[in-house]
Amino acid sequence: MTETRRALAAMIDHTLLTPEATADDVAALCEEARELHVCAVCISPTMVALASDRLRGSPVKVASVIGFPSGAHRSKVKACEAARAGVDGADEADMVINLGLALAGDWDGVRADITAVREVLTGGQILKVIIETAALTPSQITAACHAAETASADFVKSSTGFHPAGGATNEAIRIMAAAVGGRLGVKASGGIHTAQAALALVDAGATRLGLSSTAAVLTELDRSAGRV
Repeated sequence: MTETRRALAAMIDHTLLTPEATADDVAALCEEARELHVCAVCISPTMVALASDRLRGSPVKVASVIGFPSGAHRSKVKACEAARAGVDGADEADMVINLGLALAGDWDGVRADITAVREVLTGGQILKVIIETAALTPSQITAACHAAETASADFVKSSTGFHPAGGATNEAIRIMAAAVGGRLGVKASGGIHTAQAALALVDAGATRLGLSSTAAVLTELDRSAGRV
């Protein structure tokens, strides 16, 4: 395993969020996550207990999405979902902001929504805030990052991967990284299918990557290093 491959794998949230994913699919994802030495799996809330059981004793963490994919849920509902994910064994929560509030410039509302989730994560869970950068202007991306930081999030995250406007871009990640200044992590997600794209996002400032094509990306790195 090359140093580049090892370092990249350690930044990856191995992701399966398709609505039709079965328990067998998630179990297979967890086994692959162990083999690939990734940071975490990122899955739907109903699959958290299964993944936690499958990954017990492993360094691979379990991340649950919250308010996914629209973010237009009531804050109390997001908080309830996050609290239950923690009970089920989630180490991390990836919540979607209320995009309508962000587009309306209601940053107090955005902060309150994030805070509602932060307050129920009492077990030391990491909170990542999905801001859906493709739907926001650069100034709105910056404001969303500041709202997440003020609400005590640990990461800002680019995209759900489900919004029609698109996923992660190098420019959006640069804006996010500048906004948080190293005080929060930056997760790039949405449409990352090649090693070149993944490494470019890391160069732009990403400290975590959300990938569903993890094995293919890491194999591509091995090939480029002449190991496959």
